Amino acid sequence: MDGREVEFAELAGFSLSEFEASIQSLRWLNLMKEQRKKRENLDSGLLPNGNFEQGPARSELNGTQVTSRTAIPSWEISGYVEYIESGHKQGDMLLVVPEGSYAVRLGNEASIKQRVKVAGGLRYSLTFSAARTCAQAEQLNVSASGQSGVLAMQTMYSSNGWDSYAWAWIAKSDDVDVIIHNPGVTDDPACGPLIDSVAMKALYPPKPTNKNLLKNGDFEEGPYILPNTSWGVLIPSNTVDDHCPIPGWMVESLKAVKYLDSAHFSVPKGRRAVELLAGKESALSQVIRTVPGRSYVLSFSVGDAKNACMGSLMVEAYAARDSLKVAYDSKGTGGFKRAALRFRATSARTRIVFWSSYYNTRSDDLSSLCGPVLDDVAVLSVRSPKRL
Repeated sequence: MDGREVEFAELAGFSLSEFEASIQSLRWLNLMKEQRKKRENLDSGLLPNGNFEQGPARSELNGTQVTSRTAIPSWEISGYVEYIESGHKQGDMLLVVPEGSYAVRLGNEASIKQRVKVAGGLRYSLTFSAARTCAQAEQLNVSASGQSGVLAMQTMYSSNGWDSYAWAWIAKSDDVDVIIHNPGVTDDPACGPLIDSVAMKALYPPKPTNKNLLKNGDFEEGPYILPNTSWGVLIPSNTVDDHCPIPGWMVESLKAVKYLDSAHFSVPKGRRAVELLAGKESALSQVIRTVPGRSYVLSFSVGDAKNACMGSLMVEAYAARDSLKVAYDSKGTGGFKRAALRFRATSARTRIVFWSSYYNTRSDDLSSLCGPVLDDVAVLSVRSPKRL
C-alpha cells in the first residue's frame, strides 16, 4: 500500500491487514466487471459488416446485382444477390433500409454466408432483420453447425415492413459457417427478401434457484436485440428451432412470440419481457421438476408494451390440471398487474403454459398483431393448507 492508503486506513479505524484485504476485494470485483464487459462485447453484436455498409466495388456490380462471390466484405454469396441502397425504387414501391444505407436482397436459391469464431458446445442465437419485397409469402432457411430452420415470412408483425428474427443453435466446433438462404422459387428474382443487420449472441442458460423453480423466468437471457430497431425480435416456433433463443423456454405454437427490450417498450421488471402476439397460436411453455402431490404457486406479471395495443387483453396460464385467466384492460400506454395460480403437481414433470386468449391489433395502424406482455414468472413450492 502507498502512504495515502495507510493514512486513510488509520483515519477509518481499519487495521492495515483488514484495509489491504478490502482493497484486494475491490480490485478483484473491478477485474471481474471488466472481464464480463469484455466477454459481452465479444459474445454479442453485429457480425463483421453485418449491416452491409461496406459494399462491392462498382466493377463488381451489374446494376444492383452482385457479380463476384466475395464482393461484399466479410461475406460470401451464392446465386442472385442484389446490393440495395435505401430509397431504391422497385416499381411503385420505395425500399427503405432500417439501419444505415444498404441491405442485400436474396433472389431464388441465393444465399449469404460468413464464417464466425465461436466456442464449441455453447448455444448461440442469430438475429437479423428481414422484409418482403412482394405481397407473396416468403421463407428463409437459416443454418449453422449442421442445424437449420425455415423461417416463414407470411405474417409481418411491424407496420414499416421490417421484422427482426432470432434463431438459435449449438456450436459443434470453434469455426462455424452461418448461412441465410432463400429457398423460394418465383418468376421474378426481385421478389426475394431484403436482409440487414445480422448479429449474434452467446446464450448462457440460467439455472433454477431456491427462489424460482423456473429457468429464466424474468426473460433477461435471450437473443441480441438490435439497438437501432424499435420492433423487438420474433422468436420462432419449436417446429422451426430446436434450441429456443430464450433459454429455458419453448414456443409451442404456429406463430412466433416477440422478445421486447425496455429501451423501446414498457417492461414490467428488468430489461426484457415477452409479448404474446397471436392468440392461442402464440404459446410459451416450460417444463419444471415437481413432486407429485405437492402444492405450488405460479406467479407472473401481465401488462401492455406501451405500443398502442389497446383494449381487452387476456393471458391464460396452465399448470398441471389447473388454469387461470388474467384479464388486463390496456390503454396502450404501459402498465401491468400481478397474478398467481396455485396448483398441485400430478407428476415429476409439470408443463407451464401461457397464451393470449384474443387476437389484438395495434390501434395506430389496425393491422400489426400485438398482445399482452408476460414477465417476472416464478414457481415456488408451498405448504398445503391443513384440513380441519
